[in-house]
Amino acid sequence: MKELSSILIKTAIQLVLEAINQAQASALQKRVSPFPVQEAADTPTAEISQQAVPKNIDWEELDDATILQQILDPGILEEIIEPSVQNPTDSTSPPPFISYVTFNRLGLTMQNLNKILDSDEDFEMHIIDCNSKDDTWNYIKSLQDKRIKSKTRLKVNRGPIYVLNYNLRKRKPNQYFFTIDSDVYIKTKNWLTRYMEIFEAFPEVGLLGTMRDNPYPRFLPPVIPQVKNDLSYLQLRNAGIDVIMDFIPGCLQGLRPELIDRIGYWNEECGYGDAELSPRIVHYTPFKVGFVTTVEIDMTQFIGCDKCQAQSLCTLNRSIKTCFMLAKQANSNESFAKKAKWKYLEIFQELADGKRTAYCTSLLDPASREGNLYHDAWALENFEYYLRRSN
Repeated sequence: MKELSSILIKTAIQLVLEAINQAQASALQKRVSPFPVQEAADTPTAEISQQAVPKNIDWEELDDATILQQILDPGILEEIIEPSVQNPTDSTSPPPFISYVTFNRLGLTMQNLNKILDSDEDFEMHIIDCNSKDDTWNYIKSLQDKRIKSKTRLKVNRGPIYVLNYNLRKRKPNQYFFTIDSDVYIKTKNWLTRYMEIFEAFPEVGLLGTMRDNPYPRFLPPVIPQVKNDLSYLQLRNAGIDVIMDFIPGCLQGLRPELIDRIGYWNEECGYGDAELSPRIVHYTPFKVGFVTTVEIDMTQFIGCDKCQAQSLCTLNRSIKTCFMLAKQANSNESFAKKAKWKYLEIFQELADGKRTAYCTSLLDPASREGNLYHDAWALENFEYYLRRSN
């Protein structure tokens, strides 16, 4: 990949701040609903903003300047925001925020998301689609659950860390933040209540998750059982840096708001996600991380077209390419991890040397970057890696 010049990077940062501000202002001014409103005239309705869907782009052929523009442009193709988000009410204890990100694999997404919504637990869900090429977005738009507060379709996929932080910046103060991967089927009824019971009983716990499951091995790193009355969790013992799977997997994670105040965002400079989050918390904050043992999940990676719940929505020519083929073709996580490992190691060296704190900033949150170390070139390179390979 071509190196971005320091001048271009400095210009880029200014551009992204302006782009974000302009996009937010434009979204508020231009949203109109394409659907007929059946309610009374004074009934609040969802606000919807739309842009034209871009033609297929050969990302490998674009020059650095054009790629940079694509990275920095928020690129919202369509956004649906419910009235309760447009006119929020004051609440000292808002229900948990659930970040749900989709990227192709309509069959799995529909099965797993429907299961989450088939409950009476209270939460605020924000869904982001990362430029899926199947019919995922049409399915998302069809969902009518009042707990879904926003639905956003991005023009390009910049990788998993970008969208996590995109949603995290929407979180209200004092709001717990949950992230659920679209390949996670939650078997346990009232799973959210079980997470919250552990958070309330063990104030030292900042992050909770579950072990990965079928078809992955149920691997458990070294842990310390913690018990209080009839509640318990498995506290991660070591959170070793550069130790395989010695962290809480990100497939179904919950974060305490007080922890988020300490750590800020997922680290965009290394892009290592759950692998960097656990050791950053354990070694550089007073909080602990651990596993919830009373929530069961399944992580099936493939559903045959003949058994798919989304057959009536699917418009793909499945004899040529299925939604799973689209997802596999665009998955760049493993190759990215190999390429970016040196950044991951360098981040923790900087922490050990006292050059930075546990608080990580985001390109999406200008205020967070004031007085904090942030390697612009590293983050932009990470976003570019996904943009060129996963769109």
